[in-house]
Amino acid sequence: MDLRIFTEPQQGASYDTLLRVAKATEELGFDAFFRSDHYLKMGDVDGLPGPTDAWITLAGLARETSRIRLGTLMTAATFRLPGVLAIQVAQVDAMSGGRIELGLGAGWYEEEHTAYGIPFPKEKFGRLEEQLAIITGLWGTKAGDTFDFEGAHYRLKDSPALPKPVQERIPVLIGGTGARRTPELAARYATEFNLPFTSVEQTREQIGRVSEALQRHGRAADDMLYSNVLVACVGKDDAEVARRAAAIGREPAELRENGLAGTPDEVVEKIGRYAETGSRRFYFQILDLDDLDHLELISSRVAPQLG
Repeated sequence: MDLRIFTEPQQGASYDTLLRVAKATEELGFDAFFRSDHYLKMGDVDGLPGPTDAWITLAGLARETSRIRLGTLMTAATFRLPGVLAIQVAQVDAMSGGRIELGLGAGWYEEEHTAYGIPFPKEKFGRLEEQLAIITGLWGTKAGDTFDFEGAHYRLKDSPALPKPVQERIPVLIGGTGARRTPELAARYATEFNLPFTSVEQTREQIGRVSEALQRHGRAADDMLYSNVLVACVGKDDAEVARRAAAIGREPAELRENGLAGTPDEVVEKIGRYAETGSRRFYFQILDLDDLDHLELISSRVAPQLG
């Protein structure tokens, strides 16, 4: 069972803060440090000191860590041209010694596009589909050969398809709850399917859809790893749970219902219910990035119970 730390820096975090969390993630034995890819805060926070770029952040962390895997949930296809993104991710993979994973989504937050002058097209899913084809195609092109692509949104001609990642195959994460197009896209391109903030029943239903899509595409059932991302609020007792919930502006009862919240034993039991659906990796969304004791508690009291 992989346990990973997931952060939302657009809510307010400097690079130095993210570095402290990433180093704690590594020292405490977690599998990976992931971050969102957003340029604008959400909800009633000030977002100070302002946004940090996901791939610049991961490039820095690649040189400051040695073991943990690093990636995004999710990079928006609207933010970057696919050829440029393929170069960026391959370079950061080299900088990390082969520890990078790419989560890629269609993009959804129109306000952040408006705030920073990023085009927000109406047809986003088609762009995502072409980006996945281009990025994986560039990485998969044999050295010395060239890559061409002719699509509705992007055109590449005689690309040298360089640089190559260190990893033979960079893990590609796709996620969401779409009932038809999303499972098909995952079956074509993904190594991991992520369920964001979904219930146990929603997780079971979507894993079923993706499994059926894998069969249609001739892939083995065990050729996809399933994961969940859920907000974390773990405490030694109810008082500590309540304190951590208050620090992120949430209610303990709501967090217990919708996240990985409560005492360590409660959280282990909740993870077990998700595991019964086939999920094997869990991203703890940490919203208070100054509370490193929270990570230590999860590492010392939750992780050992999961083997």
